[in-house]
Parts: sequence; structure tokens; C-alpha cells
Amino acid sequence: MDHSSAKDYMSKVKRTVITAEEISERISEAGKFIDSIYDGRPVLLVSILKGSFIFLADLARTVSVPCEIDFMAAKSYYESTDSSGVVKITMDLKHDVTGYHVIMVEDIIDTGRTLTDVLRLIKSRKPLSLHVITLLDKPERRIVPLKADLSLFTIPDLFVIGYGLDYGEYYRNLPYIAEFGD
Repeated sequence: MDHSSAKDYMSKVKRTVITAEEISERISEAGKFIDSIYDGRPVLLVSILKGSFIFLADLARTVSVPCEIDFMAAKSYYESTDSSGVVKITMDLKHDVTGYHVIMVEDIIDTGRTLTDVLRLIKSRKPLSLHVITLLDKPERRIVPLKADLSLFTIPDLFVIGYGLDYGEYYRNLPYIAEFGD
């Protein structure tokens, strides 16, 4: 989408799949889940940019255990609705994860390739523990065996936008998850 057509971008939003209220409720539950697992022990919340940054920010505010935050960037979608199959780490963690309980905060698990590669890298760095929390899970699309410790929502094989998820860098600002289409 070029900038000249940005004014028409809402015409690509087919329908709301998950409301802002539903997201907020499930994130609150996820914060309690984290608190119950770590029982006061500090954690490192890690988000894979850019899609997870809104989810990470909201989740961090619901957690009562001490937490630090770090970011990685990995790319597998190149302004397309289909995965390229190529995963590249474009920004690595600033923290040495040794000595940390790491929680990967993911926006969506689709084929599982990107997250599997990232998890392999983090595991090789020997964190105290490693858990995965994903906002959205699309098990129909899974190519590699991967299961999150907590999935807030399981969705069918739709291309979705909003709440951090994008198409061509647009739509991240929507406060809900919507189906994208022509």
C-alpha cells in the first residue's frame, strides 16, 4: 500500500475477529498466569518486534512479579500475506539471558518457523527457564511442531491485522484484531 492510498485503508478491514474488550480480559488472565508460575521471581519479557510490542506493553502492566523487558527483531513476512520461509534475526537481545526466567511474548504463531528459530537461539544461551505466551495461535498453519505455554486466542486460517499486527506496516494501531482482505 502506498501513502497516497492510506486514506482508503479501512476498506480492507473485513470484520472484527476479536474485540478490544476480549483482548484486555485475556491479557489480565495471562498476567495472573505469569504471576502464578514465577511466584515473585523476576522475569525477562521478550518481544519479537514489531508485531508484539503492543501486546508486551499491555501484558507487562498486568504482571506483579518483577520484570525486565527486552526486544528482538526477526523477519519472515516481507509485505505479503504469505510467509517467505526465510527467518532472519535483524536485532538481537541486549540482555545475556543466562540467569533469567525468559518469557517470549509473541503476537501470532502461524507456521511456527520464526518462533522455533528464535527459541532455539535463546535456549542455546541457557536461560533459567523459557516459556512462550502468544496472543494468537493458528494451529491449522503449523509447519513445525510448536505449542505455546499459553495461547490467548486460537483463530482459524485468516490473515489478521490490528493490535500490533500489520499489513505493509499499516493497521498496527487498531485496538482490536480484524480480518484483512480485498
